[in-house]
Amino acid sequence: MSTENLLAPIHAFLQCPTPDAWVEEARKPENLSLLLTDHMICELKAAQTAMWLIRKYAVDKESGDELLNWLQPYEQFIYRKEGSLKSLSLKLKFSKAIVPKANSGVGGELVDKMVLLIKEELHHFYQVLEIMEKRGIVYNNITAGRYAKGLIRHVKTHEPETLVDKLICGAYIEARSCERFAKLAPFLDDELHKFYISLLRSEARHYQDYLKLAEQVAGHDISERVRYFGEVEATLISAPDDELRFHSGVPANSLS
Repeated sequence: MSTENLLAPIHAFLQCPTPDAWVEEARKPENLSLLLTDHMICELKAAQTAMWLIRKYAVDKESGDELLNWLQPYEQFIYRKEGSLKSLSLKLKFSKAIVPKANSGVGGELVDKMVLLIKEELHHFYQVLEIMEKRGIVYNNITAGRYAKGLIRHVKTHEPETLVDKLICGAYIEARSCERFAKLAPFLDDELHKFYISLLRSEARHYQDYLKLAEQVAGHDISERVRYFGEVEATLISAPDDELRFHSGVPANSLS
């Protein structure tokens, strides 16, 4: 599948494109360390979100604890600066199966799709860290942007609407990531260009998986709710933002 065909449903799903002002700021060489750092953290957050969904809705305690063990080395690296590229390379194999609990309302499909997502996101985390180390970029933690919180703020507080809304939010986050990888790639060096283009297929699948799961959990047409979160997401992407992050809005300094 060509890149254009891969991105067509993404562009149709998102209610606005990434503003050119964000691309202009993000492509600056002096912002590369910040963007790669935030990208790496976003990969962990994506894995954490999938883990939370599985543990809350789909598996027993034993499988939930196994998922915690999968993520622990990456969380220790991000939050405590413990571990290294070499030690994380030993954690990329996940042998034990994650088993759905009996009578789970969401069934094994959520487990299957989210387990695959976790494995892929942690592999991407490792790949970004590998690129950073090759370029002599030392990891330093940064503050979180407003994007994900801005979406989650609109999630309903009663089930199954809570789960449906969280899955829709996941779809938008993955779709925007895919769109931004494609937008930024042409302005990067050859290594990063190839890397970001290589991520498009998995990110596009992740968005579709989240959306399909949301439809299955709801059991009815969710187009109105999807449209609502699309408006929220577009507002976050189009509004001025004081901090540059992978999912930030229009850089405030570009408006002065």
